[in-house]
Amino acid sequence: MQTILLVIHIFIALALIGIILIQRSNNDGLGLSSGSSNNSFMSGRSQANLLTRVTAILAALFMGNCLLLAWLASHSAGDGSIINKVIEEQKSETPAAPAKNAEPAVPLAK
Repeated sequence: MQTILLVIHIFIALALIGIILIQRSNNDGLGLSSGSSNNSFMSGRSQANLLTRVTAILAALFMGNCLLLAWLASHSAGDGSIINKVIEEQKSETPAAPAKNAEPAVPLAK
């Protein structure tokens, strides 16, 4: 499930980048027609409105997908936070106290 959402997330991000780069700063929309001709499919203003709406929709999908991925990551089965894992490892790796009458590992020369 998370893999599918990550792939969708990448596609949304790429589409959002593309739509933002298509827009012009002076609100000419796609900039395909600088003048307003009567035979064009969409005028410059309607192109800008369309791009603005598509950008808003993609941004909302991106944020929703981010929240869903974060929720899935926090509630995934068997996985805890990184901090909890480190604390558990430190507790399990505490060395035992050596025995009082323990012999050295290497025999001493006489």
